[in-house]
Amino acid sequence: MKQAERSLEELLVLRAQAGDSRALDQLVRLRGPRLLAHAMRLSGRADDARDIVQEAWIEILRGLHGLREARAFAAWATRIVTRRAARFVKGNVARRALSAAVSVETETSMPDVGEAASDARAVRKAMSSLPPDQAATIALFYLEDMSVAEVAIALDIPRGTVKTRLMHARAKLKDALKGACDE
Repeated sequence: MKQAERSLEELLVLRAQAGDSRALDQLVRLRGPRLLAHAMRLSGRADDARDIVQEAWIEILRGLHGLREARAFAAWATRIVTRRAARFVKGNVARRALSAAVSVETETSMPDVGEAASDARAVRKAMSSLPPDQAATIALFYLEDMSVAEVAIALDIPRGTVKTRLMHARAKLKDALKGACDE
């Protein structure tokens, strides 16, 4: 997320906390797709991800006035989605395993045509082979442009765990992409 978008998001949070319903609507439109992509990575199914995010928004809206720092909104909201997704997955363990839950097909930041599309497909394929915890960490760090501290808050894990997951995921991606380039 670019600095201008982060600043806009921070302003929208402050205005929403002050009771501006239009700002709240804009905030949902700005952050909503990112939260949905995160839920999709964790749940593996679009319908489940939408349900998770819908429930998360209820919790986000209820807790918004208690958020002390508007700049922490992205990590805070992502953490709520992470916890909602964990509860959802835990409640549906009998139906499917979390290991099948990673999908980065919903990412809109990757091109659809040309040589870049081939590279994007290779990256998506490599990311889909990562364990869910590593895929979520990589996506938040690189695709959502969150810092290590923000990812730690979003996933409710220690910073050291974020760094370890990034290290292992990078190694796996490097090997997977090296294999894709050799073909």
